[in-house]
Order: sequence, then C-alpha cells, then structure tokens
Amino acid sequence: MVKLSVVVPFFNVQTYTPDTLASLRANAREDFEFLLVDDCSSDGTPELLERAARELPGAVLIRHERNEGLATARNTGLDAARGEYVTFLDGDDWLAHGYYGRLVAAAEELGCDFVRTDHVSVTGRNRGVRRVPVPRRREVLRPRDAILPAHRTTSVDYPYAWAGIYHRRLLDRGLLHFTHGLRTAEDRPWIWRLHREAESFAALDELGVFYRRGVATSLTQIGDVRQLDFIRAFDQVIEETAKDPEAGRLLPKAVRTYCAVISHHIGSIGRFEPDVARQLTGMSAGALRRMPRDVLDEALKAMGGDRAALLRKLRRQRPLDPPAGPPAPPPPGAATAAGRGAASAEVAA
Repeated sequence: MVKLSVVVPFFNVQTYTPDTLASLRANAREDFEFLLVDDCSSDGTPELLERAARELPGAVLIRHERNEGLATARNTGLDAARGEYVTFLDGDDWLAHGYYGRLVAAAEELGCDFVRTDHVSVTGRNRGVRRVPVPRRREVLRPRDAILPAHRTTSVDYPYAWAGIYHRRLLDRGLLHFTHGLRTAEDRPWIWRLHREAESFAALDELGVFYRRGVATSLTQIGDVRQLDFIRAFDQVIEETAKDPEAGRLLPKAVRTYCAVISHHIGSIGRFEPDVARQLTGMSAGALRRMPRDVLDEALKAMGGDRAALLRKLRRQRPLDPPAGPPAPPPPGAATAAGRGAASAEVAA
C-alpha cells in the first residue's frame, strides 16, 4: 500500500530540477510515490524527468500535452495519487533529508485531517524561517477556528499547499483539488475551503521545505495579465464563504484580506505593463463593488489610513469585470512550474 503520494509539477525549471529530484531521492521510501507532472516544458526539464522516472524510487512521470498551469498540474497529480496521505512540492523547491518520513509519523500520531508546517524561505543566499500563524503546536484543532480574527494574520494567510500533509479522506471529499486555470493565487480558494470544511488539523514546528523565491521567470517578477487572476481567486473565496453557515463571522476576514491584496497590487502598479495596469484598476474597482457593502465599509473603517482612502477612491472608478471561466494557457516559457502567485501569503490583512 502507498503511504504517501507527493505531487510535483514542473514547467521549464531545468536549472533547479536536479536539486528537487535529489531531495526527493533523499526522502524515498518503498511506500512513497512521487508523481512528477511535466506541464509541457520546452527546455531541458523533460529529459531530466525521464531519467528520474528510471532512476528515482517511486517516481511516476505524467505529461501534459499543453501547458495548463500550476493548479491544473496539481490536479493531474491528485487524480493519479494512490497514497493514504498526499502532499505537494513545487519543481524549483527542495526538501531536507528524511523530511517526509517525519511528517507522515507526526500525521499518524495526531490522527487529524491535515497537518501544516513551517518552512524555510530562500532568496539567493539568504534564508529565513516562515512560521505557520498557529501558536498552539502538535495539538489537534478545529480548522475554521484558525480563520479568525479578521484583523490578524491567520492560518488562511499561509496558503502554501506544500507546507503540510493531507489525509486521503480530504481528497475523497473533493477538498484538495484546485480551481482549474487559475494562474496565480490558486492556493487562496483552496486554503479557505480546507479550513471551512475539514474537521481537524494541527501545526508543527517541523522544518523541511526550502521555498525558492525571486526566481526570474516567476509570476511575482512578471507584470503581465496572468497576475490578475487573483481577482477571480478572491471572488471565489468571497462567493463560497458567503454560503457558509457562519458567513457573518467569516466574511469580514475574507473581505479584509481581499482589500489588503488589492491595495498591495495598486500600490505597486508601476511594475505592470500599461494595459495590464489599466485592467488591474478597473477589475479592482469592480471587485470592490461586488463585495458585501456593509462588510466592506466595516473593513475599510478598520483598515483606516492611506490604504482605506485609496480603496474608497478606487471603488468610485469605472469597474471592469474579470474574464469569465478558465483563461487560455500562457505561452511556453512564460512562468515556472511553481507559478509563484502575485497574491502571495506575504500580503495579509
């Protein structure tokens, strides 16, 4: 029986793929499988993955015929997963030796639906530890209780899918798949759904994932139209949370976080292409108008200062709706498999 399935999408990351694969080898066990999803790479990544499929214990190579993006590539891996537990890794990140074994042991000891972990953020030669914003460690908790309070950074502001391990029952319930076609912020609707609908979770001090930041081809470094998918992602968060039995309690957090992300992007609008900047302004105005008016007014009052003034002014501008449905795939070579979303977890309420 497969104990753990690791879903690893790759897209044009040949520079980093050897480190990723070597770290998977350092975590291999006879009851682990590594689902290597090649999202139609056009560089040397496919050749490296073909060799891994022959030499890496537990490796299963899956190919996309066209580039689909990180969300869909993860879904492809999930559809093939056979493990009792599931986790993720991005194709340009890496792991500490034996990390997955320790994670599985902790998950089995705690017996909860999912476990979240800290990670190491790597920018060039600089490293820093990023903590799950859950103060109580190795204690089984109720996931929806970790969504609040609205005015502080909470567990839904730490959306990294690879920072944890998830029991198969969540996959069987449909809670682990991502929204098809989202090219950035794909993990925001995912983490909110997980915390609203799962029954139990725990946070660990375990460090073992090394998250590579500042990759030149990542979406955080490219000011093109794909970054605007954060609007569609957060619209989904608002829509689904509004249907929750505790919507009155949870919506202020969702709205305030959405406002903080909009403010972040508008505040750095100069890095976007001119046409994209215009779309960002119009789509952000439309997003603000779609939010529940009373909840938005309270959120802006609580935020105060320049950010609230900026958002009130933006709300009065001409709105523009986001594109409907999944967007067309990006051109080859345009982003890494990691799809480093612009609406990152660094931006919280």
